[in-house]
Amino acid sequence: MQPLNSSTPCEQVDRPQVWSGSVMGLLAGLATVLLVLLRDFYLDRAWNWAETLSLLLPLMVGVIAVALAGEIVIPWLRVLKAGQVIREDGPSAHLKKGGTPTMGGLFILAVSLPLSLVWAGFSASLSPNLLATVLVTLAFGLVGWLDDWQILLKKSNKGISPQTKLLLLGGAAISFCGWLIWYHPQLMELTLPLQIKWQIGWLFLPLALFVLLGSSNATNLTDGLDGLAAGTGAIALVALGILTSPDLEGIRLFAMILGGGYLGFLYHNCHPAKVFMGDTGSLALGGALGAIALIGNLNWALLIVGLIFVWEAICVILQVGYFKLTRRFKGEGLRLFKMAPFHHHLELSGWHETQVVGLFYLAAVLLAGGAIAIASYG
Repeated sequence: MQPLNSSTPCEQVDRPQVWSGSVMGLLAGLATVLLVLLRDFYLDRAWNWAETLSLLLPLMVGVIAVALAGEIVIPWLRVLKAGQVIREDGPSAHLKKGGTPTMGGLFILAVSLPLSLVWAGFSASLSPNLLATVLVTLAFGLVGWLDDWQILLKKSNKGISPQTKLLLLGGAAISFCGWLIWYHPQLMELTLPLQIKWQIGWLFLPLALFVLLGSSNATNLTDGLDGLAAGTGAIALVALGILTSPDLEGIRLFAMILGGGYLGFLYHNCHPAKVFMGDTGSLALGGALGAIALIGNLNWALLIVGLIFVWEAICVILQVGYFKLTRRFKGEGLRLFKMAPFHHHLELSGWHETQVVGLFYLAAVLLAGGAIAIASYG
């Protein structure tokens, strides 16, 4: 997703990076593993290594499988000349990223989704819940691929129209939400922390649509720096996997494998990135997060672990709204941020790309730990 900015290129105050992108990616991976290791302490107050291993093993397999897949697919993407087109009105430091292969989300999904189904089949946890979650994630990824492919064909940043993208995503979301209401009518009663129940009835449908479309749009907006969406998305997926009820074993497995897949993608995507996930990966990430939260009745947890994505989306809304408002009443559009989303504002304020990503990783881990801690009291 590209930044909201004026039509003239922005100059970036570049400061030396503190840590390399690979170190940041490693720290994100270690922090995610730590969340899994501390899961029993938070939720059960007792160590259960079998339970911990059931989460940690698919996470690590997902990491290794996607990292290895990238070694095969990235050279193929270069041969196909699937290089990212960089907008000239973004941060000037990003212009050198032009030509970096994109659509890396293809090998994240091509590895993680079948692996989840096969693993679930062998572990007797294959269920309609898992199939529906895999399908909606794949559908969102396919819409993203269509957008990425159009961008490559046109050699511009304009892929499919926003209306077409919303229509396609909306169709997939409505189908999934309709299935949820039919198969899980109990989800129309929301579960909140501290054993609070809230019966919302048919209001569940617009809420579910908002969760799916909102999360996909927000993760798409966050995908603007090397390793940013992949790292924060992996942490959020793993946190939801930890919080998902053991009764939904297939969904937990899916969350851990896909979370591991996005961590494995970091091996190629950390600064300086060898490949970008594109809309293929970012829309699928948002769709998966929303679907897991809805099936697991964890909408409250998604709001917490995905607060970074929410903030990025809010910044864009505020930027657009303030610009239009000031242009109407002052005759000149003004901006609240140097550039939206917020990660670009930090860049243009003098932060190095890895510093911004490191800050977001830290926030993501703290938010994930906070959600797990809240669940432990519920």
